[in-house]
Amino acid sequence: MTKYHLNLAHLYGNLLNTYSDVGNIIALRYYAKQMDADITVQVISIGQEFDPAKFDLALFGGGQDYEQFVVSKDLPNKKAGIKQFIDDQKPLLAICGGYQLLGQYYIGANGEKIPGLNILPHYTLSQDHNRFIGNITIKNEQTGDEYHGFENHNGMTFLGDGERPLGKVISGHGNNGQGKTEGAIYKEVYCSYFHGPILTRNGEIAKHLLLAALHKKYPNEDFSKQEQLVIKPTF
Repeated sequence: MTKYHLNLAHLYGNLLNTYSDVGNIIALRYYAKQMDADITVQVISIGQEFDPAKFDLALFGGGQDYEQFVVSKDLPNKKAGIKQFIDDQKPLLAICGGYQLLGQYYIGANGEKIPGLNILPHYTLSQDHNRFIGNITIKNEQTGDEYHGFENHNGMTFLGDGERPLGKVISGHGNNGQGKTEGAIYKEVYCSYFHGPILTRNGEIAKHLLLAALHKKYPNEDFSKQEQLVIKPTF
């Protein structure tokens, strides 16, 4: 029996699940077991309340423009809860569409402006007749870790005040093909265009998310053993 328990909210997991979000959940559960923890997952979908007090982690995935447009209509009902979750320094992983929808807005492939939650300050434009596709490697300048993944996105995202990139691009395109950055970190929110899923190839990110959740939920516990967990390369 595991000693610790974490509750994970899979935001719109029945709609925005194109980019291997389930794989990220499997990876989180895999590393959580090594930290003597287990995870219960609940999908929070359209018309359902998101109560930030009930969850320790959250996952916000991506999908096609149509699904993101549908989700954008429901997001205002969850804005207060998601903002509170983020302000409480609880960890959230946002991939592709989830990354875009946390920001101010994004421009769809057909030119439509789709409003985001405007909790994070970035915004996303669209490319004409082009996508960023291929393998990508970045380096987190704070930790020195290299992250490896696969990108496939039309969007060009530009970061705002208070955000720092998940990493500097070593090879690939990244957020917008211009600034040599990929993803965003804001408080305990990790955003990325990495598909694949990201956590199966980059266990250090999973470890960070889990440790942040454990420290938040169990502030008086000693997690030095969990902090020393060695993540073996998977690339």
